[in-house]
Amino acid sequence: MVADQTLDTLGLFCPIPVILTSKKIKQMEIDQVLEILSDDEGIKKDMPAWCKSSGNEFLDLIQEGKVFKVYIRKKK
Repeated sequence: MVADQTLDTLGLFCPIPVILTSKKIKQMEIDQVLEILSDDEGIKKDMPAWCKSSGNEFLDLIQEGKVFKVYIRKKK
């Protein structure tokens, strides 16, 4: 998946990846896609929940080894 921007949260654990995602997405334009890189297992539950509560669109989560790539589209 092609992302407009990437946020590296490797080595950081809940709730920091969600906090950083929230800050980053506010700087982006509507309909842009953010890729979040994480090695925190909690991101599998945290990001879909955050998207639902924030009104952004959860697109995908891909696991490559110990790294999770999460894709979110800014909706508001």
